[in-house]
Amino acid sequence: MSRILCAWSPLWAIANWRRRHPEPAAPPKGDPDAPFALIETVAAVRRLHAVNAAGKAQGLSVGQKATDAKALVPDLVTAEAEPEADARALSELVDWCVRFSPAVAADGTDGLFLDITGVSHLWGGEAELMADLRTRLKANGLPFRLAIADTPGAAWAISHFGKDGTIAPPGGQAALLAPLPPAALRLDPDAVAQLQRLGFRRVAQLMEIPRAPLGRRFGAHTLMRLDQALGRWGEALVFRRPPTPWVARLAFFEPISAPEDMARVTADVCARLCTKLETHGQGARRFEVGFCRLDGKVLPIEVGLAVPGRDAARLAKLFAPKVETVDPGFGVDAVLAWAYEVEPVSGRQGNALGSLAPAPEDGLIPLVDRLANRLGHDRVWRAAPVESHVPEQAVRRAPVLEKAKRDATPWDPEAPRPLRLFRRPEPLEQVFAVTPDEPPKQFRWRGRMHQVRRAEGPERIGEEWWSRDIGDVSIAHVRDYYRVEDQDGGRFWLFRAGLYGDPEAPPKWWLHGLFG
Repeated sequence: MSRILCAWSPLWAIANWRRRHPEPAAPPKGDPDAPFALIETVAAVRRLHAVNAAGKAQGLSVGQKATDAKALVPDLVTAEAEPEADARALSELVDWCVRFSPAVAADGTDGLFLDITGVSHLWGGEAELMADLRTRLKANGLPFRLAIADTPGAAWAISHFGKDGTIAPPGGQAALLAPLPPAALRLDPDAVAQLQRLGFRRVAQLMEIPRAPLGRRFGAHTLMRLDQALGRWGEALVFRRPPTPWVARLAFFEPISAPEDMARVTADVCARLCTKLETHGQGARRFEVGFCRLDGKVLPIEVGLAVPGRDAARLAKLFAPKVETVDPGFGVDAVLAWAYEVEPVSGRQGNALGSLAPAPEDGLIPLVDRLANRLGHDRVWRAAPVESHVPEQAVRRAPVLEKAKRDATPWDPEAPRPLRLFRRPEPLEQVFAVTPDEPPKQFRWRGRMHQVRRAEGPERIGEEWWSRDIGDVSIAHVRDYYRVEDQDGGRFWLFRAGLYGDPEAPPKWWLHGLFG
């Protein structure tokens, strides 16, 4: 279930913070509790654009004439409204909030939405995340009202009209929305005024009305806003991406839709982006191409590289199978390319003839990239050693071309491990051994009997007793491993768990891997 944090600050507070930037921690000039308002010119008339709480307490309101406001509150402090500058300040706040969530969206001119699904545990919980955000905002002189709920509509309503700092329990936003006024549903001012004239003062009253009469009387927009707040109707947020200089764009005089044209423009935009990367000595591990259709939708496709690169021809080959899956609709009029995970890429020293000396792994790079982009990056990996004598803990998945660390422990040649290690050991049946410490003479695995011709072992491996409570240590966790070969030449890695002589934990035989 998604969780949305809504942060709302009055527009006058954002403007006041912007005027103190880049030193937002400095105290504001004058009394911060004095009446304050922003003024704008509307149709040659000076009117109030935003008013703080002290001004509203003295009868000021947005849209009021500046001369009437001055007459009503002589000590009113005013400043010129700058909507464009305020929008830039809000965008800077959006970029700054990326430290709390990778998905942050601006809400109008005075608020933010943060999708904190799956990230709140990094702070110890949603309450701790909210407290950290509030502390940092207050340290910069910017007051905010915060709320967390399952939907953007519910978070917006609670932060604007409910109790500051409210965290709605999962699925419990309806009870918190019920006592709020209809304006909390983000309705049009005309619809709010009409609801108030008819005596609707709480959202709970709208919930009790049958949907058909409510829609006919107040429009489908009212139903949609109510459903969005309650989670019955989805709401898409436009999250702001962190700005990146590694982008290229191609626009066309006429829309394109033919497959060969789509492939050609993909190669062209990749070449333009790779030229920019090469100019700055950079390479990237992940590339994305977006096709802008005439209906306004952007269809992205993405590829990744095992090592940072900027070869446009190789990128075009990786994109080719995915371009075929793009539906151009009525046509594509622009294409964009982005590069992510950008890092410096140094050139390689050439030989005496001037040609580049290829590295041994260069022949694998194209193959790894093709496999990873076709099968998935999590399906192409290599086994890397981990410093542990427990077999299932002595290996990890690593990128195919990742360079081994100098201080990493290599594989022990005296204790060979099978090429294929099972995720979980499989039980063996009808195991026969002459003496307890000898390897088995026969065993049944997956319904087939195997006669052992050759064997090596045992290799005793115990549990890592120092990593758990001493009371949990048991001889049942002691394993004796054997490398055996059957009558057909198959080689197996099997073990006996436990020791003979303990009636509470009789030994059992298991197959852990295959050598070939």
